[in-house]
Amino acid sequence: MSKVFITSALPYANGPCHLGHLRSTYIPADIYARYNRMKGNDVLFVCASDEHGTPIAVRAEQEGLPAKEVAGRYYEMIKNDLDSCSISFDNFSRTTDSKHYEISQNFFLKLYEKGFIYEKIIKQPYCVECSRFLPDRYVEGICPHCNGEGARGDHCESCGRHLEPTQLIEPTCLICKGTPEIRESKQYFFKLSHFQDDLQKWIESNNELPPNVKNYALQWLKEGLKDWILTRDMEWGIPVPLEGAEGKIIYVWGEAFLGYISSAAQWSERTGKPWEDYWNDEAIHFIGKDIIYHHSIFWPALLMAYGCKLPYTIIAGEYLSLEGRKMSTSKNWVIWASDFLESFDSDTLRYYLIANAPLSRDTDFSWEDFQRRVNDELADVLGNFLHRTFTFTTRFFDGQIPEPSEFDEYDNEFESRIKALPATVGGYIEKFKFREGLIEIIKLAKYGNKYFNDKEPWKTVKTSKNVAANCLYLANQLSKTMAITLIPYMPVKTQEILKILNVDDDINWDDAAEFIPAGHLIGEAKPIFTKVDDDIITKEKEELYENLKEVETMKDEISIDDFAAMDLRVGKIIGAENVKKSKNLLKLMVDVGEKEIQVVAGVAQKYSPEEVLNKTVIVLVNLPPAKLFGIKSEGMLLATDDNMSLLTVEGAEIGENIK
Repeated sequence: MSKVFITSALPYANGPCHLGHLRSTYIPADIYARYNRMKGNDVLFVCASDEHGTPIAVRAEQEGLPAKEVAGRYYEMIKNDLDSCSISFDNFSRTTDSKHYEISQNFFLKLYEKGFIYEKIIKQPYCVECSRFLPDRYVEGICPHCNGEGARGDHCESCGRHLEPTQLIEPTCLICKGTPEIRESKQYFFKLSHFQDDLQKWIESNNELPPNVKNYALQWLKEGLKDWILTRDMEWGIPVPLEGAEGKIIYVWGEAFLGYISSAAQWSERTGKPWEDYWNDEAIHFIGKDIIYHHSIFWPALLMAYGCKLPYTIIAGEYLSLEGRKMSTSKNWVIWASDFLESFDSDTLRYYLIANAPLSRDTDFSWEDFQRRVNDELADVLGNFLHRTFTFTTRFFDGQIPEPSEFDEYDNEFESRIKALPATVGGYIEKFKFREGLIEIIKLAKYGNKYFNDKEPWKTVKTSKNVAANCLYLANQLSKTMAITLIPYMPVKTQEILKILNVDDDINWDDAAEFIPAGHLIGEAKPIFTKVDDDIITKEKEELYENLKEVETMKDEISIDDFAAMDLRVGKIIGAENVKKSKNLLKLMVDVGEKEIQVVAGVAQKYSPEEVLNKTVIVLVNLPPAKLFGIKSEGMLLATDDNMSLLTVEGAEIGENIK
């Protein structure tokens, strides 16, 4: 029995899971893990929430909460989302766990002692008002390449270029809005350039790496690798374990990878099994397209420096768009997993996200296409075949699988296809071609329906019972084979099928090709898949577009003259409640000094009513009243575009004008 170490990319603890996360990373990894367990392989499937980094630190400062508390809020959301979608981790940890701190600091020390980490004096923005150096995402300004406004100290959203904080034009501190100075600071760098040739050889010679990963990595190598800054001047993070490095933490990408190891080590402490045996046999990473560079360049280089075995392969899922448009959490153009599961079961979601397109290709979520696939493929093809098989077995043979007689050519062909299905589907899963394996199952279900129609057991049971017996004998065998081969894809619904078949659910993959003996008693037939009505899809689409409209209403562009006329005031939120039938809006009462106004704000995905109460915020008060969800809104709260975090002010008087 071989051992397999499987990881999913660490979800960043600043928001819940949406369908893009599930499609690119977590569902494919779970399919692979479940299949390998069924094949008898010893699987260790781990993950953790990624809880350090500047976005969480910034949000915590803006909310006036400890960073770990903010991260913990989202850890619970993420874990609930993944559990609800039947993602079968052996361990799901946090990078704020003490075991992770210990492993990360020891890893850093080992690389430092081996000479792969060195000190270097660099220039960095320093905020006099905040009395600290500013990490990259604490600085905003104008991009030096495209003149785009709102560029961060590490990246420009407008042109996509990587930036250094010192490159920004007209930089400002994200917290106090002051202009930072440029000062010298000691940081620690990793000798990434040292591994240029070794990485080139590993990537070019690794035939297990899929083309999208290999090509992307080789393009970066072609441009030449530069040494990589591995520390930041921050409080939130894992402290650098060296004398003279007080106030510095290990950069999040310098320790987040180790979340795979610390989660596995945590599992080892619980089970007594050494995680190293799994890593050294075969380690496979499932990630999203956006972090190919990190996992194919940074992570292997760190492992080379430490002296560890490199991953067997890296599987990167491409992007999922929504109704033909790029997903955007800031614009509410997104479907959150928890919202989806309020109306639909997790297995239909898993089915659709895999059946829609190969993992190596961008694809689109469409509500109408979702409805079509559920109705046509799951209800009409798979569900119809199962229901007819179980119903007619009960009606014509008292619920017992009939004794077959001599097969004709058609029966023999059907039998051969049934027995070949597990090897075909398994072969695709082993090659990470999850959609192709699923298609083979549905294709055979379609063939089964044709066979059933051609054999007409409802007629032949009266005229030639042997023909009906052969038909229902084979139809029940296909039902079992499909149920077993569908377990990695749809782990909940398949239990319902196996229960009707009266088959033990503790089964392995090879059992799928074994036939149930004649005389076996099955249970009562029940519908497994139901169709999705038009009115449900209409409602979902209306809500989705209403969400977008809410945000766009709040984000209309204005001219410089309009900006000069804006009356921005310091306000205090004195009342808050959710807006009924909206997942994104809060109705707020805000004291702006001379009066109290009602504001409808699209921040419910980020804040509960209790969390915003008594916050001191910035309010645009001279807007004409507007109606959102039928509720009058007399102003607008200022919030960040990336995550809709409210901009708060400290020490200002209520009603004070913002200049």
